[in-house]
Amino acid sequence: MQIGAQLFTLRTYLQTESDIRISLKKVAGMGYKVVQVSGLGKIDPHVLREICDENGLKIALTHNSAERILYDTDALIEEHNILGCDYIGLGGMPEKYRSGFWVEQFAKDFMEPAKKMAAAGKYFMYHNHAFEFLRLENGKLLLEVLMETMPAELMGFTLDTYWVQAGGGDVLQWLDKLQDRIPCVHFKDMTVQGNEHIMAPVGEGNLNWPAIIKKLEEMGKTKYALVEQDTCQESPFVCLKKSRDNLIGFGCHD
Repeated sequence: MQIGAQLFTLRTYLQTESDIRISLKKVAGMGYKVVQVSGLGKIDPHVLREICDENGLKIALTHNSAERILYDTDALIEEHNILGCDYIGLGGMPEKYRSGFWVEQFAKDFMEPAKKMAAAGKYFMYHNHAFEFLRLENGKLLLEVLMETMPAELMGFTLDTYWVQAGGGDVLQWLDKLQDRIPCVHFKDMTVQGNEHIMAPVGEGNLNWPAIIKKLEEMGKTKYALVEQDTCQESPFVCLKKSRDNLIGFGCHD
């Protein structure tokens, strides 16, 4: 399992080609060898691949809009061929699907793009937030309905540790439930200020990282542990560095 940087953490510093070059050099300098592409400004995929190659960075996963996945699938697949990336991710479920009836429609709408991706040697990845832990009228969690309606061979889950915790879920339990479908996970920590949940560098919040890492290593099915921090109380570059250093301290080696 390789430790990677989810570039959404640095999105403010990734909106121009020159900033992308500077920022990715800094990411590589921290020791990261893997990144997830998310939150970047417009850049030619050939140029992005070149920048990553220059810095010894592999692109493991991306996040894309629902519109591109649904209506620009072929071009998206070709871009991922250029990037050398096998995992095509959806960063968040469009709001209209977040209910009992429409969550089943999600599978009907995204099945064909997922099939195209699979035929091209790619894998469609879904990233969770907290709302997937809503319990529907049939007693099932929205996340459980997603698991049942989208076959494992067509859709995996980028399990986000922070959002599982925020949704009232048990991270270790969900790693067990999704173990065949989580080639990528998001490592994100949670602390509190008063009654407010705050995102923190991995290892500086309250999640049980030794147990999470041990579980993933025992399962042996996750390729990439991608560090993400949507909001930072200090420089996001400092946060990414702290997270990686703490993970190394926990015995998580890439």
